[in-house]
Amino acid sequence: QVQLVESGGGLVQAGGSLRLSCAPSGRTFSHYAMGWFRQAPGKEREFVAATSWTGGSTNYADSVKGRFTISRGNAKNSVYLQMNSLKFEDTAVYYCAAKEGVVDHTVANYDYWGQGTQVTVSS
Repeated sequence: QVQLVESGGGLVQAGGSLRLSCAPSGRTFSHYAMGWFRQAPGKEREFVAATSWTGGSTNYADSVKGRFTISRGNAKNSVYLQMNSLKFEDTAVYYCAAKEGVVDHTVANYDYWGQGTQVTVSS
């Protein structure tokens, strides 16, 4: 079964940093764009950041620009999200996702999803 496995979540104070990792299990994602999404309690899942297969194209939600950085591993199969200057409102379950083709903001366009990792920012 194809899976994406996230790690790196946890509890951090406001202003702190966390680095999320996502690695596939069961297949490779050659030429797939990969993204990070998040879902806070009572809210819809929202786009955070995405990167193209090569890593040459990235896109960010306005709420995280300048604070978060998405990157791919050397083998292009893994994806990371460096989160700096964390705010209370960043608290959510963070999901890794993959899709064929170009970078995309839309949840429904992603074909593969991880089970999520909890990020909690204390104020």
